[in-house]
Amino acid sequence: MRFAPFASSWLLLPILVCGCGDDDAPTEDGGADAMVAEEDAATRDAGPTFPTTIGGDRPAQVVLPREYDGAPAPLIVLLHGFGASGSAQDLYLGLSRTARTRGVITVVPDGTLNTMGQRFWNATDACCLFGDTPVDDVAYITGLVEEAKEVYAIDEDRVYLFGHSNGGFMSYRLACDAPEPFAALVSLAGATFIEEERCTPSQALSVLQVHGTADTTILYEGGRIGGAPYPSVAATMARAAAIAGCQDTPEVRDRFDFNPMNEAEESVYPGCDEGRDVRLWTIEEGSHIPGWGAGTMDRLLDWLLDRRR
Repeated sequence: MRFAPFASSWLLLPILVCGCGDDDAPTEDGGADAMVAEEDAATRDAGPTFPTTIGGDRPAQVVLPREYDGAPAPLIVLLHGFGASGSAQDLYLGLSRTARTRGVITVVPDGTLNTMGQRFWNATDACCLFGDTPVDDVAYITGLVEEAKEVYAIDEDRVYLFGHSNGGFMSYRLACDAPEPFAALVSLAGATFIEEERCTPSQALSVLQVHGTADTTILYEGGRIGGAPYPSVAATMARAAAIAGCQDTPEVRDRFDFNPMNEAEESVYPGCDEGRDVRLWTIEEGSHIPGWGAGTMDRLLDWLLDRRR
């Protein structure tokens, strides 16, 4: 029963993505490739070609910028939610479709299938190993970044994480255990470790947490998954702010339309160490899988691409 909240949330994905019925719903089979194929057909020429997967026996899809010519580019690693897949996550967010227009490489891996056939990341104690055989996802994801640097020209000062739910938990684990390759992370409905002493990183990352107040899967005020606790959004942000040397009291900086139905309040923790930025987008009455309004992903990428390692 502990899997039900995640699974039921992801059943809403096709309707959320396209606003259509089951007969018209997109599937994950095409993934990012299907979304960009028509654009690629219009821009493809006889220039250099680059592989679109890395990762060897555990392949990850790579979506390159339009007309990519091998010039150094920022890199985003997209980490899906529990029970989802990389292609489904990318289809929901539209991340790679937007990122490629801005000269950004997106790496889209899949978590490991558990004994119930659900993909997961081995992130924190709360989410989402659930008794299966441990997987070293820290090594896997950092290995993907290293391979990407060998295969493509990467701007090593602008390598980022973007995780949803279990992927958000995994982003925080990477920030704790292996922050060195990364400049910043975005967590949509994720959380860090419950124990403060579990996260003593060698360096701080910039952090943007995006979380809806009506999220019933990963609660804004914190909760438990299968009996294991996870911290509230406030506690997660306080931890990130302390690591980045910020002041402990956030300042409300802006309100904006996250989507046509929900406003978001942006809070920023001032006084961070040079080059670091910690902020929170609270989506008022936002769910675990909020809709994304026109321009919201660009706003998020504006923040992300301004961060440097």
